[in-house]
Amino acid sequence: MDRDALTARILPHMILSDGTPSSLTGPPPSTSHHLSCEERAKLRFAVKGNAIVTGGAGTLGLLASRALLEHGLSGIMIFDINPQQIQLALTELTADFPIATIAARLVDITDEVAINEAVADTVELLGSVDILLCFAGVVACTHALEMTSVEWRQILDINTTGSFLTAQAVAKVMVKQGTGGSITFTASISGHRVNFPQPQVAYNVSKAALLTMKDCLAAEWARYGIRCNSISPGYMDTILNEGPALASARAIWDSRNPMGRMGVPSELTGSIVLLCSQAGTYINGADIVVDGGAIVF
Repeated sequence: MDRDALTARILPHMILSDGTPSSLTGPPPSTSHHLSCEERAKLRFAVKGNAIVTGGAGTLGLLASRALLEHGLSGIMIFDINPQQIQLALTELTADFPIATIAARLVDITDEVAINEAVADTVELLGSVDILLCFAGVVACTHALEMTSVEWRQILDINTTGSFLTAQAVAKVMVKQGTGGSITFTASISGHRVNFPQPQVAYNVSKAALLTMKDCLAAEWARYGIRCNSISPGYMDTILNEGPALASARAIWDSRNPMGRMGVPSELTGSIVLLCSQAGTYINGADIVVDGGAIVF
């Protein structure tokens, strides 16, 4: 772009909501006073509508899906790339939640065309998409001097770009629906602090980028009633952190945590329900750290 064209360019402007009751960001209706205390408590954390969960067949995604269904979610579509895990997840969820509509698709979240097709199929099956949880991601521990450009790009492509492409496809549906929605990204304490002892610069950068992306989308999409937030888990006791080879690292992680242990995956579900439920209607652009206090050091 030459200098004349550069100085003549027109800068796009964000449009913010005015927050009036007729807007998509107006205050929620008052809880009916004729309800009992127990009914109001249940309503506070009610989850309504349908959800897409990427990486939904993995440990964290599956537990989050279960939590949303327990709180009233009507339907769920799992996006995952592992066919065996998908089948196991479907079998488990359909057995425990026979009233809900539960389905899954093999989806590579780095494939923009595949994402758009999968989201469209979800709308056709469920009728709407009201919630998106982005759990799909990869991690690699490689010294920066030894990391290849292929590895670097792959991690950012899946963790950051894949999350954006999925959020963009879902947001377009939410805008068309005109009823708002909730999008939650899975960041990490790795996006806040440098990990120790393992070197994982690409993963850390991909998660730090998610935190900023969440802020940008929270600002841009609020006028459509779309809330964008993230959770930042600490070290969770999943298969990714198991095995005798990781014993010394696990000991270090435990020793550097005020609570002295790793997290149990189910301990993430409370933050997910909060962000997706009626209790979270004024939470936008937030990141909830669930790490036992590890990042205070």
